[in-house]
Amino acid sequence: MIGGLVLAAGAGTRFGRPKQLAELEGRPLLEHALRTMAAAPLGRVVVVLGAAAEEILGMVDLHGAAPVVCDRWDEGQSASLACGLASLADAEAVVVTLGDQPRLSVEAIRRVVAGRAEGVSAVRASYGGEPGHPVLLERPMFERLRDVSGDRGARNLLRSVKTREVACDDLGGGEDVDTVAQLEALRTGNLPR
Repeated sequence: MIGGLVLAAGAGTRFGRPKQLAELEGRPLLEHALRTMAAAPLGRVVVVLGAAAEEILGMVDLHGAAPVVCDRWDEGQSASLACGLASLADAEAVVVTLGDQPRLSVEAIRRVVAGRAEGVSAVRASYGGEPGHPVLLERPMFERLRDVSGDRGARNLLRSVKTREVACDDLGGGEDVDTVAQLEALRTGNLPR
């Protein structure tokens, strides 16, 4: 089984409030990523929550994703990643995406899944030559990612293993929303890559 993992545990400090709940096109921001993961060719999908977890659970349709609350969410994205991977330990691989990327496409997920190959530890989408999400992690990576820390730990580890990049420039969707200004730009179609 190839699992799906949506990381959505942050407090949204740059945003000024829980950005998972910010409205975009009539629904909470997080729900966009969850809908895409539900429509993708994946098995079980997990969403990792942390800050404002109770409020998010009360307001966001998870589209079948299993919620996991990470007690260590404030340690950075790597703690959330480790928590989510532990919940999907039975998967042969996991596709990871971020809860603040509402334009993520099902086709980008299909491309990273199709990019799997013998000897490749990770497959990630790239936009304009820059690595982004989704990222597929093969099972041997799970244990190695358990001990990374901060928000850059996983990126550093990916630099040390065989990783394949799959161009997704034509799909859009690589943008994440960190500020209210970025959300407004996304609403008007003016969010730069």
